[in-house]
Amino acid sequence: MRSPRAQLLSLATAVPPHVLQQTDVATLAQDLFADRYSEFTRLSRVFNTTGIRKRHAVQPIEWYTQALGWPERTAAYLRGAEDLFVEATRQALQEAGLLASEIDTVVTVSSTGIATPSLEARVHARMGFRPNLMRVPVFGLGCAGGVSGLAIASRLAEARPGTNVLFVTVELCTLAFRLDKLTKASIVATALFGDGAAACVLRAGQEGKHDAIAEVEATGDHTWPDTLDIMGWDVEDAGLGVIFARAIPPFAEANVGPAVNGLLQQWGLAGEDVDRFICHPGGTKVITALERALTMDQGTLDHERAVLAEYGNMSAPTVLFVLDSLRRSGMPDRSVMTAMGPGFSASCASLRRAA
Repeated sequence: MRSPRAQLLSLATAVPPHVLQQTDVATLAQDLFADRYSEFTRLSRVFNTTGIRKRHAVQPIEWYTQALGWPERTAAYLRGAEDLFVEATRQALQEAGLLASEIDTVVTVSSTGIATPSLEARVHARMGFRPNLMRVPVFGLGCAGGVSGLAIASRLAEARPGTNVLFVTVELCTLAFRLDKLTKASIVATALFGDGAAACVLRAGQEGKHDAIAEVEATGDHTWPDTLDIMGWDVEDAGLGVIFARAIPPFAEANVGPAVNGLLQQWGLAGEDVDRFICHPGGTKVITALERALTMDQGTLDHERAVLAEYGNMSAPTVLFVLDSLRRSGMPDRSVMTAMGPGFSASCASLRRAA
């Protein structure tokens, strides 16, 4: 007999308190870069074409105008990430009807800062986790981490039926803002990235004890060879430097469809079996490319565009913001989550609406 599948019992999101209006960020970037970077005027149109209205950040906008190094960025990361971890987790636990002491395993995904001990250890006493909590911190997944982390958590839940698995992803992308980095990739990142967190609880077995959001039906990944240069971080003296060495929208349009269809085939599914794709909204052009790649009508990914407009690209948590938005309007019978990230790879998960 097949072991019981993981059920998604709850889902919560959180953002930091500082709001960055896109118009204000564009004005600040103009003041900071225009006189020092000859390409800025040409590139500055990205502030109007990303589809972003506002974003949230762990620091006020004035903080980003200072000369910053690893100590300042790391201190801000630890404070902000811990607070967001706690806020999102407490909401997820409340929805699941659980205490922190009832969590058996925590999967923590974050790629925008370094924390050793890892975040779940740093908030252990504050949350009230048990001493024998199983901790699974994961680094380096980037934007794909929202789906990959959910997949890891679901597999751990299925490996130990009846246990409660908490998945938390926290990304503080704005902390990578660099005054000294006069490149196209850096300007695009300045126009694109925001901060946020998401948390959810999963359990396999003991159905009926709690109304679930969905069942994690299948998960999988696809990594394209010779694509390490598409997306990632450079670790430099002043902090992390964003890598966008190749245009992601045309790559996504040409390659995501075959990769996703290959995973569906492995799962015994076809495209017509999927009622809704839930995609990581990396940017307006990426959303459009995904609609074409997955043969959807333009405008289908409406929840993705709405999340992008309100929060920007928060890396890993963003696709879970989309899932949260979608479930509040009514989960489809079968949806497939997908997100692309460093590797270059795509992570996917098939969800069945809970009966």
